[in-house]
Amino acid sequence: MRYMIRLFEWFIDRFEFFFLEVGRISMLIWGIIVSFPRVFRDRKLILDQMEHIGVGSIPLVIIIGFFTGAVSAWQAAYQFQGFISLSYLGSAVTKAIFIELGPVLTAIVLAGRIGASIAAELGTMKVTEQIDALESLAINPVRYLVMPRFLASIIMLPALTIIANFIAIMGAFLVAYFFQDVSFQVFFNSAKRVFDIKDIAGGLIKAFFFGASISILGCHVGLNAKGGALGVGNATIRAFVLAASMTLILDYILWTTIFG
Repeated sequence: MRYMIRLFEWFIDRFEFFFLEVGRISMLIWGIIVSFPRVFRDRKLILDQMEHIGVGSIPLVIIIGFFTGAVSAWQAAYQFQGFISLSYLGSAVTKAIFIELGPVLTAIVLAGRIGASIAAELGTMKVTEQIDALESLAINPVRYLVMPRFLASIIMLPALTIIANFIAIMGAFLVAYFFQDVSFQVFFNSAKRVFDIKDIAGGLIKAFFFGASISILGCHVGLNAKGGALGVGNATIRAFVLAASMTLILDYILWTTIFG
Protein backbone atom coordinates (compact mmCIF):
# COMPACT_ATOMS: atom_id res chain seq x y z
CA MET A 1 0.00 0.00 0.00
CA ARG A 2 2.87 2.31 0.84
CA TYR A 3 4.37 1.83 -2.63
CA MET A 4 1.02 2.57 -4.27
CA ILE A 5 0.78 5.83 -2.35
CA ARG A 6 4.31 6.80 -3.36
CA LEU A 7 3.58 5.95 -6.98
CA PHE A 8 0.41 8.04 -6.87
CA GLU A 9 2.32 10.97 -5.32
CA TRP A 10 5.01 10.67 -8.00
CA PHE A 11 2.35 10.68 -10.72
CA ILE A 12 0.70 13.77 -9.24
CA ASP A 13 4.07 15.56 -9.05
CA ARG A 14 4.84 14.73 -12.69
CA PHE A 15 1.35 15.80 -13.74
CA GLU A 16 1.73 19.12 -11.93
CA PHE A 17 5.25 19.63 -13.34
CA PHE A 18 4.01 18.98 -16.89
CA PHE A 19 1.29 21.62 -16.73
CA LEU A 20 3.67 24.06 -15.05
CA GLU A 21 6.10 23.63 -17.94
CA VAL A 22 3.31 24.03 -20.50
CA GLY A 23 2.26 27.25 -18.78
CA ARG A 24 5.81 28.63 -18.80
CA ILE A 25 6.29 27.79 -22.47
CA SER A 26 2.93 29.39 -23.32
CA MET A 27 3.95 32.58 -21.51
CA LEU A 28 7.25 32.54 -23.40
CA ILE A 29 5.45 32.21 -26.73
CA TRP A 30 3.14 35.08 -25.80
CA GLY A 31 6.19 37.18 -24.89
CA ILE A 32 7.66 36.48 -28.33
CA ILE A 33 4.40 37.48 -30.04
CA VAL A 34 4.13 40.81 -28.22
CA SER A 35 7.79 41.53 -29.12
CA PHE A 36 7.13 41.35 -32.88
CA PRO A 37 6.54 45.13 -33.24
CA ARG A 38 10.22 45.59 -32.30
CA VAL A 39 11.48 43.32 -35.08
CA PHE A 40 12.76 46.14 -37.32
CA ARG A 41 14.49 47.92 -34.47
CA ASP A 42 16.14 44.67 -33.34
CA ARG A 43 17.09 43.57 -36.86
CA LYS A 44 20.81 43.49 -36.03
CA LEU A 45 20.18 41.00 -33.21
CA ILE A 46 18.12 38.85 -35.58
CA LEU A 47 20.76 38.97 -38.34
CA ASP A 48 23.48 38.01 -35.86
CA GLN A 49 21.46 34.98 -34.80
CA MET A 50 20.70 34.07 -38.41
CA GLU A 51 24.42 34.05 -39.10
CA HIS A 52 25.13 31.94 -36.02
CA ILE A 53 22.28 29.48 -36.59
CA GLY A 54 22.24 29.38 -40.37
CA VAL A 55 25.65 30.16 -41.81
CA GLY A 56 27.47 28.44 -38.98
CA SER A 57 25.50 25.24 -39.55
CA ILE A 58 26.08 24.94 -43.31
CA PRO A 59 29.20 22.71 -43.13
CA LEU A 60 27.43 20.32 -40.76
CA VAL A 61 24.30 20.29 -42.92
CA ILE A 62 26.36 19.53 -46.04
CA ILE A 63 28.01 16.53 -44.37
CA ILE A 64 24.74 15.21 -42.95
CA GLY A 65 22.89 15.78 -46.22
CA PHE A 66 25.46 14.04 -48.41
CA PHE A 67 25.69 10.89 -46.33
CA THR A 68 21.92 10.84 -45.77
CA GLY A 69 21.38 10.74 -49.52
CA ALA A 70 24.18 8.22 -50.04
CA VAL A 71 22.92 5.74 -47.46
CA SER A 72 19.29 6.15 -48.59
CA ALA A 73 20.35 5.23 -52.13
CA TRP A 74 22.17 2.13 -50.89
CA GLN A 75 19.20 1.11 -48.73
CA ALA A 76 16.67 1.64 -51.51
CA ALA A 77 18.80 -0.34 -53.98
CA TYR A 78 19.10 -3.18 -51.46
CA GLN A 79 15.33 -3.27 -50.93
CA PHE A 80 14.62 -3.10 -54.67
CA GLN A 81 16.96 -6.00 -55.43
CA GLY A 82 15.04 -8.81 -57.10
CA PHE A 83 11.68 -7.02 -56.84
CA ILE A 84 11.78 -3.57 -58.44
CA SER A 85 13.88 -2.14 -61.25
CA LEU A 86 16.63 0.29 -60.22
CA SER A 87 15.17 2.74 -62.72
CA TYR A 88 12.78 3.72 -59.91
CA LEU A 89 15.64 4.51 -57.53
CA GLY A 90 15.56 8.25 -58.22
CA SER A 91 11.85 8.59 -57.52
CA ALA A 92 11.99 6.63 -54.27
CA VAL A 93 15.02 8.43 -52.90
CA THR A 94 14.04 11.98 -53.82
CA LYS A 95 10.52 11.62 -52.43
CA ALA A 96 11.85 10.27 -49.12
CA ILE A 97 14.42 13.07 -48.90
CA PHE A 98 11.95 15.89 -49.61
CA ILE A 99 9.25 14.64 -47.27
CA GLU A 100 11.11 13.02 -44.40
CA LEU A 101 14.87 12.63 -44.39
CA GLY A 102 15.86 16.19 -45.26
CA PRO A 103 13.78 18.15 -42.74
CA VAL A 104 13.80 15.60 -39.91
CA LEU A 105 17.49 14.71 -39.86
CA THR A 106 18.48 18.36 -40.30
CA ALA A 107 16.26 19.33 -37.36
CA ILE A 108 17.58 16.55 -35.10
CA VAL A 109 21.19 17.51 -35.82
CA LEU A 110 20.45 21.19 -35.25
CA ALA A 111 18.62 20.33 -32.04
CA GLY A 112 22.04 19.32 -30.75
CA ARG A 113 23.94 22.25 -32.20
CA ILE A 114 21.38 25.06 -31.87
CA GLY A 115 19.01 23.92 -29.12
CA ALA A 116 21.84 22.96 -26.77
CA SER A 117 23.79 26.11 -27.67
CA ILE A 118 20.84 28.37 -26.90
CA ALA A 119 20.22 26.61 -23.59
CA ALA A 120 23.90 26.91 -22.64
CA GLU A 121 24.07 30.60 -23.55
CA LEU A 122 20.90 31.62 -21.75
CA GLY A 123 21.55 29.23 -18.86
CA THR A 124 24.96 30.79 -18.26
CA MET A 125 23.39 34.25 -18.36
CA LYS A 126 20.74 33.09 -15.90
CA VAL A 127 23.06 31.60 -13.29
CA THR A 128 25.48 34.54 -13.53
CA GLU A 129 22.57 36.99 -13.04
CA GLN A 130 23.08 38.70 -16.40
CA ILE A 131 19.38 38.32 -17.15
CA ASP A 132 18.55 40.00 -13.84
CA ALA A 133 20.87 42.83 -14.89
CA LEU A 134 18.94 43.22 -18.16
CA GLU A 135 15.67 43.44 -16.24
CA SER A 136 17.16 46.05 -13.90
CA LEU A 137 17.98 48.12 -17.00
CA ALA A 138 14.33 47.83 -18.13
CA ILE A 139 15.31 45.53 -21.04
CA ASN A 140 12.83 42.73 -21.66
CA PRO A 141 14.87 39.47 -21.81
CA VAL A 142 12.29 37.80 -24.04
CA ARG A 143 12.45 40.62 -26.56
CA TYR A 144 16.24 40.98 -26.39
CA LEU A 145 17.29 37.31 -26.14
CA VAL A 146 14.45 35.00 -27.15
CA MET A 147 12.68 36.73 -30.03
CA PRO A 148 15.82 37.09 -32.24
CA ARG A 149 16.70 33.41 -31.74
CA PHE A 150 13.13 32.34 -32.50
CA LEU A 151 12.87 34.34 -35.73
CA ALA A 152 16.34 33.27 -36.85
CA SER A 153 15.45 29.61 -36.29
CA ILE A 154 12.16 29.64 -38.19
CA ILE A 155 13.84 31.47 -41.10
CA MET A 156 17.08 29.53 -41.30
CA LEU A 157 15.91 25.97 -40.68
CA PRO A 158 13.82 25.84 -43.89
CA ALA A 159 16.77 27.38 -45.74
CA LEU A 160 19.14 24.77 -44.31
CA THR A 161 16.63 22.07 -45.23
CA ILE A 162 16.71 23.20 -48.86
CA ILE A 163 20.51 22.92 -48.83
CA ALA A 164 20.32 19.50 -47.16
CA ASN A 165 17.78 18.29 -49.74
CA PHE A 166 19.99 19.35 -52.66
CA ILE A 167 23.15 17.83 -51.18
CA ALA A 168 21.30 14.62 -50.24
CA ILE A 169 19.98 14.17 -53.79
CA MET A 170 23.49 14.72 -55.16
CA GLY A 171 24.82 12.12 -52.72
CA ALA A 172 22.14 9.65 -53.74
CA PHE A 173 22.84 10.25 -57.42
CA LEU A 174 26.59 9.69 -57.02
CA VAL A 175 25.98 6.36 -55.28
CA ALA A 176 23.44 5.34 -57.94
CA TYR A 177 25.74 6.40 -60.79
CA PHE A 178 29.06 4.96 -59.60
CA PHE A 179 27.90 1.88 -57.68
CA GLN A 180 24.47 0.93 -59.11
CA ASP A 181 25.04 1.72 -62.80
CA VAL A 182 22.07 4.10 -62.91
CA SER A 183 22.65 6.87 -65.46
CA PHE A 184 21.99 10.57 -64.96
CA GLN A 185 18.97 10.50 -67.29
CA VAL A 186 17.41 7.43 -65.67
CA PHE A 187 17.87 8.73 -62.12
CA PHE A 188 16.50 12.22 -62.67
CA ASN A 189 13.78 11.22 -65.14
CA SER A 190 12.52 8.84 -62.48
CA ALA A 191 12.57 11.64 -59.91
CA LYS A 192 10.79 13.96 -62.35
CA ARG A 193 7.93 11.51 -62.92
CA VAL A 194 6.87 11.54 -59.27
CA PHE A 195 7.81 15.14 -58.49
CA ASP A 196 5.13 16.98 -56.55
CA ILE A 197 5.49 20.51 -55.22
CA LYS A 198 3.44 19.40 -52.21
CA ASP A 199 6.33 17.19 -51.11
CA ILE A 200 8.77 20.10 -51.01
CA ALA A 201 6.25 22.47 -49.43
CA GLY A 202 5.33 19.88 -46.81
CA GLY A 203 8.97 19.34 -45.89
CA LEU A 204 9.56 23.08 -45.55
CA ILE A 205 6.46 23.48 -43.40
CA LYS A 206 7.85 20.76 -41.18
CA ALA A 207 11.19 22.59 -41.01
CA PHE A 208 9.42 25.80 -39.99
CA PHE A 209 7.74 24.13 -37.02
CA PHE A 210 10.92 22.22 -36.13
CA GLY A 211 12.84 25.49 -36.00
CA ALA A 212 10.17 27.05 -33.79
CA SER A 213 10.18 24.13 -31.33
CA ILE A 214 13.99 23.92 -31.14
CA SER A 215 14.38 27.62 -30.36
CA ILE A 216 11.49 27.84 -27.91
CA LEU A 217 12.54 24.77 -25.96
CA GLY A 218 16.19 25.85 -25.92
CA CYS A 219 15.24 29.30 -24.64
CA HIS A 220 12.77 27.91 -22.10
CA VAL A 221 15.28 25.48 -20.62
CA GLY A 222 18.04 28.08 -20.58
CA LEU A 223 15.95 30.76 -18.89
CA ASN A 224 14.96 28.32 -16.15
CA ALA A 225 18.44 26.93 -15.51
CA LYS A 226 19.73 27.01 -11.94
CA GLY A 227 22.46 25.44 -9.87
CA GLY A 228 25.62 26.95 -11.34
CA ALA A 229 27.79 25.13 -13.87
CA LEU A 230 26.14 21.78 -13.14
CA GLY A 231 22.73 23.29 -13.79
CA VAL A 232 23.89 24.73 -17.11
CA GLY A 233 25.23 21.33 -18.16
CA ASN A 234 21.97 19.63 -17.23
CA ALA A 235 20.01 22.33 -19.09
CA THR A 236 22.09 21.74 -22.22
CA ILE A 237 21.37 18.01 -22.18
CA ARG A 238 17.70 18.55 -21.40
CA ALA A 239 17.31 21.06 -24.23
CA PHE A 240 18.68 18.60 -26.76
CA VAL A 241 16.55 15.71 -25.50
CA LEU A 242 13.36 17.80 -25.50
CA ALA A 243 14.05 19.37 -28.90
CA ALA A 244 14.88 16.04 -30.56
CA SER A 245 11.84 14.35 -29.02
CA MET A 246 9.54 17.21 -30.00
CA THR A 247 10.91 17.06 -33.56
CA LEU A 248 9.77 13.44 -33.90
CA ILE A 249 6.41 14.16 -32.27
CA LEU A 250 5.77 17.12 -34.56
CA ASP A 251 6.90 15.03 -37.52
CA TYR A 252 4.12 12.55 -36.86
CA ILE A 253 1.50 15.24 -36.25
CA LEU A 254 2.46 17.25 -39.33
CA TRP A 255 2.69 14.12 -41.50
CA THR A 256 -0.88 13.12 -40.68
CA THR A 257 -2.04 16.73 -41.18
CA ILE A 258 -0.27 17.47 -44.48
CA PHE A 259 0.01 14.08 -46.17
CA GLY A 260 -2.61 12.07 -44.31
